[in-house]
Amino acid sequence: MSRLRLPGAGRSAALRAGVPLVSMMLAATVCGVPGARAQALHPAADPAVAAASCADSVYNDMTQAQRMGQLFMGGVSASSPSATDLRTLRDQHVGSVMLTGRSSAGVTATRNVVDGIRGQADTVSGKRVGLLVATDQEGGQVQVLSGPGFSTMPDALTQGGWSTSTLRSRAAGWAGQLKSAGVDLNLAPVADVVPASLGTRNQPIGRYYREYGHTPDVVASHSKAFAVGSKQAGVMTTLKHFPGLGRVIGNTDTTANVVDSVTTTTSSYLTPFKSGIQAGSPLVMISLATYTKIDPNHIAAFSPTVVRKLLRTQLGFKGVVISDDLGQAVAVRSYTPAQRATGFLAAGGDLVLTVKPSTVPAMAQAVSSRMQTDAAFRSGVADSVHRVLAAKAAAGLLNCG
Repeated sequence: MSRLRLPGAGRSAALRAGVPLVSMMLAATVCGVPGARAQALHPAADPAVAAASCADSVYNDMTQAQRMGQLFMGGVSASSPSATDLRTLRDQHVGSVMLTGRSSAGVTATRNVVDGIRGQADTVSGKRVGLLVATDQEGGQVQVLSGPGFSTMPDALTQGGWSTSTLRSRAAGWAGQLKSAGVDLNLAPVADVVPASLGTRNQPIGRYYREYGHTPDVVASHSKAFAVGSKQAGVMTTLKHFPGLGRVIGNTDTTANVVDSVTTTTSSYLTPFKSGIQAGSPLVMISLATYTKIDPNHIAAFSPTVVRKLLRTQLGFKGVVISDDLGQAVAVRSYTPAQRATGFLAAGGDLVLTVKPSTVPAMAQAVSSRMQTDAAFRSGVADSVHRVLAAKAAAGLLNCG
């Protein structure tokens, strides 16, 4: 199979992307080499630089199809992944998987499921490119994995009433359970601020008590504590849903044309995201609402103003930008799968999340077609693949030893 040489392929990812800020590093492991050994081999090595270098090495040996697959995260049932979904993800070389639905099977059974999924990961130059396995484990009504070995997590509003040290400790314990189950990434914490005056009328967050509190400072301190605790146990986290779903009414999963007409580029409600980015959060998830005072013409996931200007430039985020679900969310129903994938990547996104694996082939084909005619898009895709691979390297999912 022909190998894709994208613009920038010969440049170091560290130089091209300013070293992807996957600095919420799982520093115990770098590129598959235990941290102590890596330091012994490279005593002055910066873990972020090492991860970027490892990403470059793997990238250069990949086929075009393998690189394309790194741009997608496909959802599969946490309890019993369908053979059809797994085959689609394998055939499309999809590099990340999200465990969806609900499973009460417990840690050991979940680990068996995850190990089975990992077995179909691509091999590059004789070395397996590890799958990034994620799930939604916030607490309360948003806890995908439960059963023996998993704690019952309270909702975030309850967590927000604890001291930050208590939350950090509890989060480390919960993350340890995820790690034992084979999960690398938690699509949490929620960094959205729901005003007390809106409360449960806020359908996506407040209705389910997913917010840590009703002020930016409380949400910032507690979302950070959750992330730091998770990092201690070796699980990456994702700040969501940028630039915030706390001031809307409708839920983008079930409603079209959800609008935030309040939030601006200088809003205090961005504080939790700023705090998390400064603390080294490796991923940020982009919402599917429209923010009329930031970019009235695009939903956030398709907005270069939101992703490139506000998140990347103004807030300085250099890690992986992941979409909210582009598979079956009603907010994007009027767009074809092809338009969803190319729109998100063109806006500056890196990792397309779709809970419907069946949408991946059309998405990948559209991305491939646009790359052939759009040099700027092609260059952006190359950078996105590098950022995803660098995150994997930081998580010990690439073998560059």
